[in-house]
Amino acid sequence: MAENQIIEYKQNWHDDYLKWICGFANASGGTLLIGVKDDGSVTGVENFRQLMVEIPNKSRDLMGVTVNLNEKQENDHRFLEINIPAYSVPISLRGRYYFRSGSSNMELTGNSLTEFLLRKFGRSWDDVIEDSFTFEDVNLTTIEEFKKLATDRLPYVATETNPLIILDKLNLLKNGKFKRAAVLLFGKNPQHFFMQAHIKIGKFISDADIQTSDIVGGNLFQQIEQTLSMLKTKYLLSPITYEGIHRREKLEYPYNALREAILNSIIHRNYLTTSAVQIRVYDDKLMVMNEGILPDEIKIEDLKRDHLSKPRNTLLADVFYKSGFIESWGRGTVKIISECVNENLPEPVFESRGHLFSVIFYKIEYTEKSSEKSSEKILNLIKNNPETTIASLAKQLAMSTRAIEKQITTLKKRNLIIRIGPAKGGHWQVL
Repeated sequence: MAENQIIEYKQNWHDDYLKWICGFANASGGTLLIGVKDDGSVTGVENFRQLMVEIPNKSRDLMGVTVNLNEKQENDHRFLEINIPAYSVPISLRGRYYFRSGSSNMELTGNSLTEFLLRKFGRSWDDVIEDSFTFEDVNLTTIEEFKKLATDRLPYVATETNPLIILDKLNLLKNGKFKRAAVLLFGKNPQHFFMQAHIKIGKFISDADIQTSDIVGGNLFQQIEQTLSMLKTKYLLSPITYEGIHRREKLEYPYNALREAILNSIIHRNYLTTSAVQIRVYDDKLMVMNEGILPDEIKIEDLKRDHLSKPRNTLLADVFYKSGFIESWGRGTVKIISECVNENLPEPVFESRGHLFSVIFYKIEYTEKSSEKSSEKILNLIKNNPETTIASLAKQLAMSTRAIEKQITTLKKRNLIIRIGPAKGGHWQVL
C-alpha cells in the first residue's frame, strides 16, 4: 500500500518522527509504520523491543498523545505499527504544531496556525469579535434589504424594527460587541477593517496581458449584486436568440452558476490572507478564484455529487442561507455543474492547488479552437523544457491539470509526443 493521507512509512525510527505523530493527531489520525521503505517493502527494525517502550512514553510525555503500538512481522522481519488517533484539541510538540495534509507533514505557522487553532476550538474567523466596529458603522439599508430576503426563512424579521435585535438573533453579536461576520455582511465600509475583503475582476487577453479591471468593495451583499451586474454589463456578452417570435438574451455563462460560484468563493475563502477573490475573464473561459483549500474530509471528486458542507466561515454561510442565497448546503457545486450542462456548456472544472481554489467555466464555441491553441502552447513548452511536469504546464497556461492531461493524451494519440522514462525522472520527446 502506498503512502497516503493516513499512512506513512519510515525505514528507521528517529525522534524527529514525533512530528508525524503530532501531524496525524492534529488531522484525521493515521498509521506510522517503522521498518518499511517508501515503496512499501519491509526491512524491519532491530531495536523494536526498546522502541515499543520509548515511542509511547515520548509521545505521551512530550505531546500528551496516547498511541497504540503493535509489533508486526513479514518474512522474518519485525516492524512496528503506530496507530495515532485524531484529537479534538490542538496538539503541539515542543511548542510547534504540525498537520498531516495529503502525504506530507507540515508545520503550521502564521495564518495557517491561527485558522487551525480557531477550528480546533470550534470557532471560525468570522466568529471573532471586532472591537473597533460600532453601531455607527452598520449599514441600516442593507439590514432592511436583508429583512425582505429572509422573510420566508425568518418570518419574525419582517416586523422587527430594532437592527441590534436582528443581528443578535443572527448570532452576530456577543456581549453587545460585533463579530467579524457582522462587519462583512452589514458594514458600511468593511474594507476599513479588512482591506482584503473585496473582489477583483479582470479581462485577460492572455495570462500576462490584462485589458481592463475593476475592484468591487462594500459589504458582501453589495459585492454579490455589484459583481454580477458588472459581469453582465461590462465583461460578458449576452447573445440574442429567438425562440419563435420570442427574443431571448442569454449570458455567456449561466447567471445562477456564476452567482453560486461567487457566493462559494466569499463564504469559503480564507480571510486571514491579504489576497482578494479574483474573477478572471478570458475569451474562452472564466475563472473564479479564492484562497482557501478544501477541508480534508472533502475531495475534488466529491464536489460533483451531494456532499457534506463544511463552510470555512460558518456565520457567513448561516446568514446567506437564512437570506435565501443558499438553497441547501452541500449542493452548490452540483448546482453549478447542472446549470452549465443544461445550457450545453462543458462541465466546469474544480481545482484545489496549493492554497488556491478555483472554479473554471468554459465556453463550448471556443473549445475546438482553444484546444488547438493550447496544444501548440504545450508543444512549445515541452520543446523548451522536456522535463516539465503536468503541474508546471497547468500553472504556466492557467489551465487545470485535468485539462492538460487530456491535451497530453490527444498529443500522444496524434504521435506528436512520447514519454521517455517514468512519471518521475522521465522526460518528453517531441516527434
